[in-house]
Amino acid sequence: MKNFKRVFLIVMDSVGIGEAPDAKEFNDEGADTLGHIAQHMNGLTMPNMGELGLSNIREIDGITKSENPKAHYTKMQEASNGKDTMTGHWEIMGLHIEQPFRTFPDGFPKELIDQLEEKTGRKVIGNKPASGTAILDELGEEHMNTGSLIVYTSADSVLQIAAHEEIIPIDELYRICEIARELTLDEEYMVGRVIARPFIGKPGAYERTSNRHDYALKPFGKTVMNTLEDANLDVIALGKISDIYDGEGVTKAVRTVDNDDGMTKIVESMDEDFTGISFLNLVDFDAKYGHRRDPEGYGIALEQFDKRLPEVLEKLKDDDLLIITADHGNDPVHHGTDHTREYVPLLVHHKGIESGKQIPLRETFADIGATIADNFNVEMPKHGKSFLGEIE
Repeated sequence: MKNFKRVFLIVMDSVGIGEAPDAKEFNDEGADTLGHIAQHMNGLTMPNMGELGLSNIREIDGITKSENPKAHYTKMQEASNGKDTMTGHWEIMGLHIEQPFRTFPDGFPKELIDQLEEKTGRKVIGNKPASGTAILDELGEEHMNTGSLIVYTSADSVLQIAAHEEIIPIDELYRICEIARELTLDEEYMVGRVIARPFIGKPGAYERTSNRHDYALKPFGKTVMNTLEDANLDVIALGKISDIYDGEGVTKAVRTVDNDDGMTKIVESMDEDFTGISFLNLVDFDAKYGHRRDPEGYGIALEQFDKRLPEVLEKLKDDDLLIITADHGNDPVHHGTDHTREYVPLLVHHKGIESGKQIPLRETFADIGATIADNFNVEMPKHGKSFLGEIE
């Protein structure tokens, strides 16, 4: 069985590939992120993902089914009770989440807002689910006039605080978010992430900046990233990966500003001599297009990702492994603005593959973590089954 020196793991945030068997329990019957986007676009142009075997998992309009796939392929089913980013990522690294994170469809409880106002010395406006751009248009001018905090949430378990960088300096906004993080650690709230959302500009022309910062809960158990770090192996976290795991098991964190920058950063990591994993999250699919129910923008972003993929494939060495997957769905034509309970694609590529084959359906995302642990001969996670022996 071949072992790899470096594993490059790319999570296409929210790129689901059809409703999961338990979709009805999540009010997600009929969800199909990739399928519906492809229909909307009259076919997706993603030849590189097609060559790897994306349409071999399940045919997608516009993407030719490969007669000789360059990757082994299948789909994965989420085992944890949830469909959010943290649950999906934590499961990928070997955890199983029984208790879903709490969401706040009616805004946050008065007691929490009162405490936040008292401890920060600033009033709160908003306090409701909202689009991050729409709420700036609605409340940005009031915020600039009063210095009040714009607090809002979404279909995710998040408490987001928006502030203009010229009204509330970045350092103060981060301190405010740290206060909010402390207040929401209690089981009564169980907020997955507190997010600083700084912006600039004038009324009617606000723009969110790249100084976003996530304050996540720590994983509820030891992840494969922790075991890699304990074994003095490298865990390079690109994009919001470090935030999602609250820095646990991360040996190097690199921020990104968008999907394109994320692809640049993973290509740059391929020039580094390391032993371990380089782990990238491409958040734009989810944040910019899925939640905003923008199938056109989502489709274009998928095609742009595909155009960058050859740079990754060309830099792979003989002892490198590439894994491409997702963490949940976010069907842009489905009702609401929530994530969707879907299967996710799994493509596993290395230079030793003569012809890719279908490997068995994975019943938990944790199979990826188990495979990585198996590859590096570190402690296996409690959940997941390695497919290392199936990808030679």
